[in-house]
Amino acid sequence: MTNNDFRFILEERDNEFKFEKKISTVNIRFNRIAFIFFIFFSIFLIYSIHLIHLGSRKTDIDNFKEFESSETIKRANIVDRNGTFLAKTVSSIDIGINPGEIIDQKKLILNLKLIFPKKNYDLIKEKIKKKKFFWFEKKISEEKYEQIMKLGDKSIKPKENIIRLYPQKNLFSHIIGQIDDDNIGISGLEKSKDKRLKKNDAAIQLSVDKDIQFLIREELIRYNKIFKTLGSAAILMNVNNGEIISIVSLPDFDPNERISITDKKYINRATKGVYELGSVFKTFTLAAALNTKDIEPQTLFKNLKKSIRCGKNIISEYDDKIPSDLTAEEILIRSGNIGSVRIGQIVGIENYKKFLNDLRLIQSIKFDIDEIGVPLQFNWGKCKLATVSYGHGITTTILQLATAYSILANGGYRINPTLIVTDKNLERELILKKNVSKKIIPILRKIVTSKEGTASLANVKGFEVGGKTGTAQKSSVGGYSRDKINTFASIFPISNPKYSLVVMLDEPKINNEYIYDYRDGSGIKYKGTPFNTAGWTSVEVAGQIIEKIGPILATKYKEVN
Repeated sequence: MTNNDFRFILEERDNEFKFEKKISTVNIRFNRIAFIFFIFFSIFLIYSIHLIHLGSRKTDIDNFKEFESSETIKRANIVDRNGTFLAKTVSSIDIGINPGEIIDQKKLILNLKLIFPKKNYDLIKEKIKKKKFFWFEKKISEEKYEQIMKLGDKSIKPKENIIRLYPQKNLFSHIIGQIDDDNIGISGLEKSKDKRLKKNDAAIQLSVDKDIQFLIREELIRYNKIFKTLGSAAILMNVNNGEIISIVSLPDFDPNERISITDKKYINRATKGVYELGSVFKTFTLAAALNTKDIEPQTLFKNLKKSIRCGKNIISEYDDKIPSDLTAEEILIRSGNIGSVRIGQIVGIENYKKFLNDLRLIQSIKFDIDEIGVPLQFNWGKCKLATVSYGHGITTTILQLATAYSILANGGYRINPTLIVTDKNLERELILKKNVSKKIIPILRKIVTSKEGTASLANVKGFEVGGKTGTAQKSSVGGYSRDKINTFASIFPISNPKYSLVVMLDEPKINNEYIYDYRDGSGIKYKGTPFNTAGWTSVEVAGQIIEKIGPILATKYKEVN
């Protein structure tokens, strides 16, 4: 082997070596690329998992949606018969802070202090430390909203809300009711008309009148103080169609405050309260007898006793001065107990029971709100007939009483009490004999105008008021207490009945300093309440109310059907 051959072999081997070295470099470079790709893939995988995890978690901003559409939570407005707003939906803005997005806390706090100087910023700082979303200020004004959004801080989160406002505050609280924080009606019309209101269609127009409501409420408030009552109620109704022009129950509340009303003193005494109402039922006893044609107003009852026994109980005349011989109409005018029992006995259990049922006095009735009382049920018998005849041992609501008196006044046509404006062409069902109203209405007028009547304080000049008083002791465990329910159910004007007004005072007291001023033009005045009866309390309140609202009704509602 020559030197040249040896050189060639070395060069060849050297080439092989170099070739092998080149392959190794490629492998190393490939491994490095694979390693880097693995790192990036791992990071991407971890990041994706983290994103999925975050997406599955609830955000710290509880149910927060920036400027959430308010269309889904709006409610239709409620207006009175004249278009005045009683319940209205308006927009408001709440401001929240998400601590996780705060860049400069000191700067943010400083700017917020300039806009909301009265806030407790030590508390705000504590909330920020918790790193959870919180509401900084709710229901802010447009001016404040503009100022706070000019800060340009991403941690500030605005949210549009819907507020349910009740512009008349306490005035219609019992019938309008309230909604909760979830926009669900919890009482009154807000509850009973919840679905309709959520449709956000046209406003619901009620039959009530804000001005009349205001005047009646003011008088009730004044006399609650004068007679130191536990509460009171009044209903003004159109006798021809059942539309309620005013319905007041005291004490009331401000629905704008959205507080839970659990105290029984805030019960709706006009619709929910169930009471024994006393002698106002004597009108129904006589009307039932006129309806069966068993007696006439001038039918004479002789030798009426001062007391009678029924079972273990004794029924007495409330006034020993009542004569023993009285006509049927005189029995009602003088509010005689024994005479009313005699009339009831002539009518009989079945006829009287049917009559009261036809007037819907002793059964539950349908109404526009759910807060409706149910009269207490009882077993009929001879003694029960006797006591019911003069209004003892039977209960009903003020709403049902006003409705029944309206039926007696309108010619005997059934009406359904309502808070909603009704159809003027609605057909009515005649449930009483046609002449019953013509016979009973003049007697109610005599109760107010005659010397023997019990309601002369309601003789408001020019308004032809007629009505019947009722004084009843409150039932208690084992019997009756000394506390009273004083009621006056009235109709006016008697010559062409248009309205029924019922006023009830819950546990009134006498007032020795009060000055009674008779409204019949006689100029007679009387100081001090002589008796705690409806004739000296509820009648006086009704007279004051009619005196205030009468002129308005005469001019506003000239064509009341």
